[in-house]
Amino acid sequence: MTSVTEKRELSFTPAYQLAYMIRSKKLSPVELMDITLNRIKEINPKINAYLTVAEEKATQAARKAEKALSTGASLGSLHGIPVSIKDLQLTKGIRTTMGSLIYKDFVPENEGTFIQRLKAAGAIIIGKTNAPEFGISFSTENKLGDACRNPWNTERTPGVSSGGAAAGVAAGIAPLAQGGDGAGSTRVPACFCGLYGLKGSYGRVPKESTTWGGFSPISHIDAMTRSVKDTALMLDVMSGPDGIDFTCLRKAPTNFFKALDTGLKKLKIAWSLDLGYSVKVEPEVKSAFEAAVHVFEEMGNDVENAAPDTGEPFDTWELIASTRFHFPLGFVLDEHADKIMDYTRKAMECARSLSGLEVARGWMQVEKIRASMLDFFEKYDLLLTPTTAVPAFPIGKRACERGRGLLDWEFCPFTCVFNLTGNPAASVPCGFTSDGLPIGVQIVGRFEDEITVLRASAAFEEARPWLKKRPPIS
Repeated sequence: MTSVTEKRELSFTPAYQLAYMIRSKKLSPVELMDITLNRIKEINPKINAYLTVAEEKATQAARKAEKALSTGASLGSLHGIPVSIKDLQLTKGIRTTMGSLIYKDFVPENEGTFIQRLKAAGAIIIGKTNAPEFGISFSTENKLGDACRNPWNTERTPGVSSGGAAAGVAAGIAPLAQGGDGAGSTRVPACFCGLYGLKGSYGRVPKESTTWGGFSPISHIDAMTRSVKDTALMLDVMSGPDGIDFTCLRKAPTNFFKALDTGLKKLKIAWSLDLGYSVKVEPEVKSAFEAAVHVFEEMGNDVENAAPDTGEPFDTWELIASTRFHFPLGFVLDEHADKIMDYTRKAMECARSLSGLEVARGWMQVEKIRASMLDFFEKYDLLLTPTTAVPAFPIGKRACERGRGLLDWEFCPFTCVFNLTGNPAASVPCGFTSDGLPIGVQIVGRFEDEITVLRASAAFEEARPWLKKRPPIS
């Protein structure tokens, strides 16, 4: 019988190791699922990471996975591994609220390719993680219940919009979570919760069009994990063209997990504390970031202070994002005004105030920003920035001082520009504040070059390991 201590250690064991243990019959998928579901019951009331738990379906799937071990059937790379899905993504037969009262009882009849691929690889969906309404906020708060809370300090936000995904993994509920990133929504919660979060190149993982009435030009489907290897493993399963998402990269990707077997060669790396705009970075964040830059220098890389000449992207991002949200969701302002969050209303009203000429100018600006980024990465292999300017802030705190006032860019000035350009960008744990809150460094690479970002992340993980650090709530 597995002891309490052993169960806790399994809850924090990387997925690639759990998968090996299952394939070699050292761990039962049913036992792992029991541990996972019991941790949800124990921890979720404290952090509200899950909006829906698919206990019956997950238990049945674990039993099926257990049976497959004894039949000699071919096993996928994630056989028997629990995974959560962000509640902005459709899941067949599992409630999908999109963080909104409007969809609180909605159970889809279909789901996207990336979810089908996870299932085909043997992963077991355990539930849907908390998100702000339609993903339009930088704090995971909605009208479905209590705000999602950070396992490192439950008075603080876990970040957004993949806040529930990050909180669940950080608390040791499940080793893998699907996140999504439209302005930093994978990287910010990864930073705030002490995880590894990679936003791949735009189009790396196919999106499903049903939810948003088409394919968003700035959003990504991502992996959120505790280790770099787990992200590579999950990305291998989800990525690649599917013939449905016409924005998806057509070239089949290299095996990311195997690519980590090759070490990091000497690189030319740029770093910036402000990306060329007016930014206030908290002293402890600045100190941890500078120490991370020094680690890459000690590895033998050519490191210098430089930033792409993009100008501040916030106004452009809000123009693009608000009109994109309004396209499929504008009806909520007319038909459900009493049920939506204030931030949703503000985004819809912003979109309605814009003219076609303003939107066209916004897309012209996106083209200029993308050109500047391409020029920059002709000279440099990677770019380092802090992931956020501050550590996790108190729940309910919002301050809009830039752009059109939709989001709080003061705390998060470093992420959205890479959604406009499509570059791969990862948040890597690089330290803690004096009161125990995680800090992250962002590693950005050339478009379609996730491998260099992953290798650099793995090299940093080896130099400054973080896996043994766990939040108090765990």
